Amino acid sequence: MSKGPGLFTDIGKKAKDLLTRDYLSDHKFSVSTYSESGVGFNFDNRIGSAVSGLLSNICILGLFGAGFKIIVHDELALTTSTVKKGGYSSGDVAAQYAYKNTSTDLKVDTDSNISATFTVADIIPSSKTIANLKYPNYESGKLEFQYFHPHASLTAAVGLNQTPPLDFSVTLGTPTFALGAEAGYETTSGKLTKYTAGITVTKPDSSASVILGDKGDTIKASYIHYLDELKRSAAVGEITRKFSTNQNTFTVGGSCAVDSLTQVKVKLNNHGTLAATLQHQVVRKSLVTISSEFDTKSLDKTPKFGVSLALKP
Repeated sequence: MSKGPGLFTDIGKKAKDLLTRDYLSDHKFSVSTYSESGVGFNFDNRIGSAVSGLLSNICILGLFGAGFKIIVHDELALTTSTVKKGGYSSGDVAAQYAYKNTSTDLKVDTDSNISATFTVADIIPSSKTIANLKYPNYESGKLEFQYFHPHASLTAAVGLNQTPPLDFSVTLGTPTFALGAEAGYETTSGKLTKYTAGITVTKPDSSASVILGDKGDTIKASYIHYLDELKRSAAVGEITRKFSTNQNTFTVGGSCAVDSLTQVKVKLNNHGTLAATLQHQVVRKSLVTISSEFDTKSLDKTPKFGVSLALKP
């Protein structure tokens, strides 16, 4: 793909990720293994028994509220997961297969929902085509086309039903400066369902963006500044104003690399919501994450708490 301004969805993404990623409110556990040739999927007796036993343990432990994931990546991947959030438990089984410039993702969950995503890169140079199908909610399927140019990118998506919604976005600029817009059109009513515009300025150690969304009813400005070369320590600020309600939300946050293995994140908004997360690399590529959130203006409320353990070879 060409190195250009990126997609419209990339505008403001760095600041958003720092303020949202790894802040958990549920319990998860994941174990990952990787195979370039898919050797792990030769289902002989030993592997079959091991997988069956492991899945049995996952089902049993899942009753106690933890979430579990097993992944085998690269050309062939198999994922099974269970997560408990609040009083609700859910699970899914997913498979991914990648070959050359194509990939296929298939997922089945405990609510009998089936989703499949087919991705093909470079049907024409610097493009990506994505088809998403779902069952039983098959009317929510979508076909999307993405095109990348050194000074522009565009996306077009159409729903796969009798009255398909249409979505378009375009971004112009360079990796350091870009502006873009997106719009959604409902063919049934003949009306625009959304229109959003944004601008971003990116430097090696910082990024600033402004997005006007919700049909012009909301404006969001964000800024992130990295404090080290590895970009593990950073400060971020975001302000959102909703004109129809005359409401402002201001959020500040940051991340700090305590050492090469440990990172701490914290965020606070003007409504009194304080959240923090601690992430530690117990062994190479294996992470334990602990997160909590509470309302400083209502200390009698029960704080939210989440934990995640991701084991990778």
